[in-house]
Amino acid sequence: MLDGQKVSFSGVQPSGNLTIGNYLGAIKNFAEYSEKYKTFYGVVDEHAITVRQNPAELRRRTYETLALYIAVGLDPEKNTLYVQSHVPAHAELAWILNCYCMFGELSRMTQFKDKSARHADNINAGLFTYPVLMASDILLYQTDVVPIGSDQKQHVELTRNIADRFNQIFPDTFTVPEPVIPKSGGRIMSLAEPEKKMSKSDENENATVRVLDDRDTIIRKFRRAVTDSGSEIRRSPDKPGVSNLITIYSCFTGKTPEEVEAEFDGRGYAEFKTAVGEACADALAPVREKYFELLADKGYLEEVMKKGAGTAAYYARKTLSKVRRKIGFVNL
Repeated sequence: MLDGQKVSFSGVQPSGNLTIGNYLGAIKNFAEYSEKYKTFYGVVDEHAITVRQNPAELRRRTYETLALYIAVGLDPEKNTLYVQSHVPAHAELAWILNCYCMFGELSRMTQFKDKSARHADNINAGLFTYPVLMASDILLYQTDVVPIGSDQKQHVELTRNIADRFNQIFPDTFTVPEPVIPKSGGRIMSLAEPEKKMSKSDENENATVRVLDDRDTIIRKFRRAVTDSGSEIRRSPDKPGVSNLITIYSCFTGKTPEEVEAEFDGRGYAEFKTAVGEACADALAPVREKYFELLADKGYLEEVMKKGAGTAAYYARKTLSKVRRKIGFVNL
């Protein structure tokens, strides 16, 4: 809690064009938190470099991610929007927390195993320890809730473990955060391989719908989506493709899965897939329009970055100063 308000924190990596999985699983829900919480939304560029990045692209995507935050409804006057590398306390606290996190805990992280398999030529120490940097991101702001997709739950659990361990040694240092996973849309699957999560790094362009895809591209991708045997439009473990499309349609229209099944009862896959594509395209059109308007004003985005970094650094320094004092560092 900060200034008498509960705190919500989230971060998005500027490491690729964001998918509707990122949007539905987290970003779409961010704006509603600003009404109840003191909110911090970071463009977590330090996380992005665990995988080799083109420097010019990383800088460009940092602006793009910030623009997308604002385009989906995050008012910079109500939310602290900032770039992670502009607040050095993140990296400093991460080093301290590395000394309170166990090697075995990190070795069990499933995302480390997945990324190591995908980037076998670059299994660096940062890739192994980045969940501790994520813990630093969260704990710096005395965060109460962390809106996440289901794939990040393990990392928030690790954050809770680190906070509990530190608090046992140095009482009342960190707020222990709670993960908040949306009831629907927490895990959007690939359109080509519906047993796998939709990924912005997927080499198959038809597998992934990106937030900034144009209308025709979105509808075309959904029309090519893999479906299942049979013709019924219903959720079932043996129908992962259709189940995924029902979830997506439900998220974009606000209808319950049961209402979606009733709406398309007796109708074919082709009609259903077109309807999902159109619902997605309609919902994203205003986001896309606002995004390109913002991206054309680089000066404004830099003003937001500077203001956000100042606010974030103020609160981050408070926590970091307390941590430094408790562990025995000399504060000048």
